[in-house]
Amino acid sequence: MRIRGGRSRTLMVAAVALVLAAGCSSRGAATATPRLEKTDLNVAVVPALDSAGFFVALYGGLFKAQGLNVHFTPATSSETVIADQVKGQFDVTLGNYVSYIQAQQRREADLYIVAEASMMGPATQGIYTMPDSRITNLSGLEGKTIAINAPKNILYLLAASVLAEHGIKPSLVHFASVPFPNMTAKLQSGAISAALLPEPFASGAEQAQGVVPLADLNQGATTAFPVAGYVVTKQWAAKYPNTRAAFYKAIEEGQQIADTSRADVEAAMMDIPAPFGVSRQTAAVLALDSYPVSHGPAGSVDKIRLERVVNVMQQFIEFPKFNIGTMLMPGT
Repeated sequence: MRIRGGRSRTLMVAAVALVLAAGCSSRGAATATPRLEKTDLNVAVVPALDSAGFFVALYGGLFKAQGLNVHFTPATSSETVIADQVKGQFDVTLGNYVSYIQAQQRREADLYIVAEASMMGPATQGIYTMPDSRITNLSGLEGKTIAINAPKNILYLLAASVLAEHGIKPSLVHFASVPFPNMTAKLQSGAISAALLPEPFASGAEQAQGVVPLADLNQGATTAFPVAGYVVTKQWAAKYPNTRAAFYKAIEEGQQIADTSRADVEAAMMDIPAPFGVSRQTAAVLALDSYPVSHGPAGSVDKIRLERVVNVMQQFIEFPKFNIGTMLMPGT
């Protein structure tokens, strides 16, 4: 288990305790631990704070404790990796629910949401401008360009909700697709007027380029909104049930730690390879999400929370009638 110099010992203690607990449980069980059908996993993850539970599990050795070798690939958004996941390039992906639900409804993929990743917290997703911008309130965004990492995704949904609640039609604002790491340069050059930034990109840009918040997206109809989850194809889930269960166990342990230990979240976000990792100074000021934890069988998620995502999609992007149950594992 790798613990960097100066890193909080909280993660190590928590992970060891969880592993020992699992060991004690298995010794008392009548059957041996099931054989993993696959041990090397390629996992594509949007390196935002929504993914903190994953990074806690990855850098805290929780996957290895389950016999898994997880290889992390940074993703621009869940939308950009769905096609590759369908082709089998990725075993698991982690990103925003909206893009996954859209792909399922369009029959571009046949997916299960196997674990929840995050629910939005105060100041974790926002609209940002440069300090010398003439835009000082949301009405100033009419006719202007806002950067977003992918079209009509979760950030669009959140922004559309906030704009509408302030009497601004989202159709009067132009949304341009720009990867998170490139947004501040576009702001500085004047190519865009504002940027939709989640943590840790927001705090990093505040410290490095001096961007300022225009609006917190955690308000109104989207307060504490479900943002991201872990997804597999149904074919993959059927082929690797024991591997899926092991991944789920490690993820839920990571989620539990992320939701209760700020120190471990900070350390995990610092461990992400450049250019996505953050400095110690940035980590100290990050606004945190909440990280849902399930104690049910592998694949358990909160259906009511996910139905909320569909409801807001129908309200703001004219999404058709959709049964979220088609993306939930049977028996969970």
